[in-house]
Amino acid sequence: MTVRRVAVVGAGSSGLACIKICIDEGLEPVCFESSDDIGGLWRFKESPEPERSSIYRGLVVNTSKEMMCFSDFPTPADFPNYMHNSQLLQYFRLYAEHFNLLKHIHFQTTVKSVTQTADFSETGQWEVVTINKNGDWVRHVFDAVLVCSGHYTHPVLPLSDFPGYKNFSGRCFHSWEYKDADAYRGKRVVVVGIGNSGGDIAVEISRSAEKTFLSSRKGAWVVGRMSTNGLPLDMTAITRFSYLLTLLLPKALINWAAERALNYKYDHRLYGLSPLINDDLPGRVLLGGLVMKANLRGFVDSGVVFEDGTVEENIDAVVFCTGYRGTFPFLPPALSALCFYFCLPTNPLLFPPSLQHPTLAIVGLFQTKGPIMPIAEMQARWAVKVFTGKTLHTVLHTVTKGGNVIGMSSVQKFILDFYLQVGVRPNFLLLLLRDPVLWVKVVFGPCTPYQYRLTGPGQWAGARHAILTQWKRVAQPFKTRAVPEPETRASVLFNPWLLALGGSLIMTMLLSRNKISLLLHSAA
Repeated sequence: MTVRRVAVVGAGSSGLACIKICIDEGLEPVCFESSDDIGGLWRFKESPEPERSSIYRGLVVNTSKEMMCFSDFPTPADFPNYMHNSQLLQYFRLYAEHFNLLKHIHFQTTVKSVTQTADFSETGQWEVVTINKNGDWVRHVFDAVLVCSGHYTHPVLPLSDFPGYKNFSGRCFHSWEYKDADAYRGKRVVVVGIGNSGGDIAVEISRSAEKTFLSSRKGAWVVGRMSTNGLPLDMTAITRFSYLLTLLLPKALINWAAERALNYKYDHRLYGLSPLINDDLPGRVLLGGLVMKANLRGFVDSGVVFEDGTVEENIDAVVFCTGYRGTFPFLPPALSALCFYFCLPTNPLLFPPSLQHPTLAIVGLFQTKGPIMPIAEMQARWAVKVFTGKTLHTVLHTVTKGGNVIGMSSVQKFILDFYLQVGVRPNFLLLLLRDPVLWVKVVFGPCTPYQYRLTGPGQWAGARHAILTQWKRVAQPFKTRAVPEPETRASVLFNPWLLALGGSLIMTMLLSRNKISLLLHSAA
C-alpha cells in the first residue's frame, strides 16, 4: 500500500500545516476549502455562515506569538505578542505565501462525503465527493485523508433546559452569532458560561451595556496573559525546567503555590470566581460593570432566574457560551461518532481505532493548557509519517477489547508519543555537551515550537537561531518609544556555562537514580 495523494479537508491553521508537511514528505496534497479564503476559525466575517466557525470582531488570542507559531516559521518580530485575529490571519497568509501553499487549495469547494473505496481492505483508499462554486459534483480517489475542519461549527444552544424561555421577551442566542458589543449599548445582558469565550464576551459587552451579568455553574481561576515584568505568561510558565519541578514536587504543594499566586492578585472568593485567561474580567467586576451570578435556572417574562433564587428583570439579551456539538457531516455517521468518542479533549487520538488501515487522521481535535497550533502541527507530522510507513501506528495499543481507552490518557502523554514517533525530541545530554548555551535556552527557557526542528526528520537550519533570538522578538513590539537603558552588569548566577555545569551535575545525580529517562520523556 503506497500513499501518494492526500486529501486535506479545511484550510485553517491545521490544514495549512498539513499541506506543508505533505509537501515536505514528497506527497501530493489536495486541500478543499469551503470558503473563499484561508484562516478557518480565525477569519472574521461580518455575518456568521451556517456550518462554519465564527468569531467576534475583537477576539485576541490567549497564547503568545512565540509559543503558538509554526515550528519553522517565526511570527514577525514587530507583531504584538498577543495578536488580534486579523494579525493572526495575516501571519497565516505569510506562511502560505512563503511555502507556496495556495496552489494546492481548491477554494469554494465543499466536501460532501468521505467514504472508503470498495477495495479499501487492499488499498486503504478513500472516495471524496466535492461540490464547487459552480455546483459541479466531482468524485476523487485519495490514498489518505487529513481532516482539519475543526469542531466549532455547530453551536449548542440548550434553551429547552431552561423553563420559561418561550415567554421571554428578550433575545437568546449562542456566542457563535456574537460579533461586537455595539448592539448592546445601554442594555442589560446576561452571559452564560465562564470559559474563555464567556469571559471575553462578558468583558467586551460590559463596556457598552448598562449592566452585564456573567452566569456560571462553578467558579474559575482567572489567569491573565501577562506574567511578571509584563512578559507573556506562557513564555515564563511553559518550560521544561518548570515541568520537571511539577514531577518532582508534591502536587498539593504545587496547587497551593499556584492558588496563592492567583489569589495574591485578587481574592477569587471575594470576586465570586473561584483557568480562565482574561486580564480584564476582575477589573470590570471591581468597577461594577460586570456582576458575577450563579448558574442560570430559567426565565420569566422579561428577566431571568438564577439557581440561588435571585431574579434580574428587564434583561434585553442572553448570550449562551455553551460550547459546540462535535460532528463531521461528510463522514459516515458511525465513523464520525467514533472520531468524537475517541478524540476527546483528554485523548487527542489521530486515527479512528476501527479502521483497518490508518489512512484517515483527525488533526486539531483536542484541548490543552498550552497553545494548540504546534501540537496540531506535530499531529500532522506524525500522521504523514504513518501514511508513508516511516513510523508505526501505535494508537490501537491504547484501546481495550471493550473499546475503552486505557494506558496513556492525558494530552501530555499523547504529545510525548507524537515527539517520540516523529523522532524530533531533543537529545538533552548530547545538546549539553555540544552546545551548552543552546541547552540552557532549551531547558530553562520557554518550550517554543522551534525546539522540535533542532534534530531528526524535518530538521530546520534556522531553529537554533530562532530559539536564541525568541526574546528579542518578544521585546520588539515594545520598542516604539526610545528609553535610555540603565547600565547593568550580568549576574554571575546566570552565566550559561555555570548553568550548564549545574545542569550536568543534576543530570548525573538523576541518572544515578535511574530516573532521567522518565523525567525527560515526560517533559517532552
